Amino acid sequence: MGPQDLGRVLEALPPIDDPRVLVGFNTADDAGVVKLSDDIALIQTVDVFTPVVDNPYHYGEIAAANSISDVYAMGGEPLCALNIMGFPQGTFPLEVMTDILRGAYAKAKEAGISIVGGHTIKDNELKYGLSVTGVIHPDKIITNAGAVIGDKIFLSKPLGSGVITTAVRAGKATDDDARECIEIMRKLNRATAEAMIAAQAHAATDVTGFGLLGHAWEMAEASGVRLLIHAEKVPVLEKAYECIRMGTVPGGSFNNKTFLEGKVTFGENVSLEMQIAFCDAQTSGGLLVVVAPEKVEIFLDEVKKRGEEDWVVEIGKVVEGKGGTIEVTI
Repeated sequence: MGPQDLGRVLEALPPIDDPRVLVGFNTADDAGVVKLSDDIALIQTVDVFTPVVDNPYHYGEIAAANSISDVYAMGGEPLCALNIMGFPQGTFPLEVMTDILRGAYAKAKEAGISIVGGHTIKDNELKYGLSVTGVIHPDKIITNAGAVIGDKIFLSKPLGSGVITTAVRAGKATDDDARECIEIMRKLNRATAEAMIAAQAHAATDVTGFGLLGHAWEMAEASGVRLLIHAEKVPVLEKAYECIRMGTVPGGSFNNKTFLEGKVTFGENVSLEMQIAFCDAQTSGGLLVVVAPEKVEIFLDEVKKRGEEDWVVEIGKVVEGKGGTIEVTI
């Protein structure tokens, strides 16, 4: 569902009236957070999507990494997860379900958590995801609403998974073309999350279905700030631009771009291909992390300690201006 329609639905719901709820849906954050005690808050999130790759095992890995990422984005520690699957029995053999779950279980183990159960239904279309539970100290939650003027903005994975996987499904790209993209989607955001916690990041979110600019706008809106993005610094897979020129752009990416009209301004040198790439709907994308200038060195040192220095890139900063807006320039 696009951000326009989702926003309309959520606006019609009554506000949350529960003092235990520390983070609800009002700021479009990555997960809900409920206070259990003075020292512990519960993080809860769920993500489900249809296959973005043909390999069932990889699909399970990607789905798990994508779901767990929401807990990382809040600065939390994932504890356990539940499977959610719609399976077209009779269309696919049961071995496909087994391989999906095997991939998810392997990725969960890599993250140090267990998948402890779940729910399956018969469905006309295959879909899979996880509900993930995590914990955090109530005073250490990293939301998307804490960015302040002067902060630096970092991104931990390159963009392009939406257009590349769409091209593969359309027969306009090969599995070899998708290999790098698959490795990126399978990758956990754990190391970057640990680094941002050590640097006391002001704000964070993960880049998924609303694209880089969609989730960046949610952060700008929630924080009441303006973001400046340097287009030439944003990492994008080279194959993604080729796919955009071929026209294999998912509908969700176009919806994102339409939604952001009036909220994002592009410099005259920012190409249409760049604009589409920055709005491309991602699966298991990277973390968008906002760090105070005096904490940048700590953040980058922690990134380097974890061998992530080739992944994490500074792409912009928080600037003075109208809140809830973004400027993309070269």
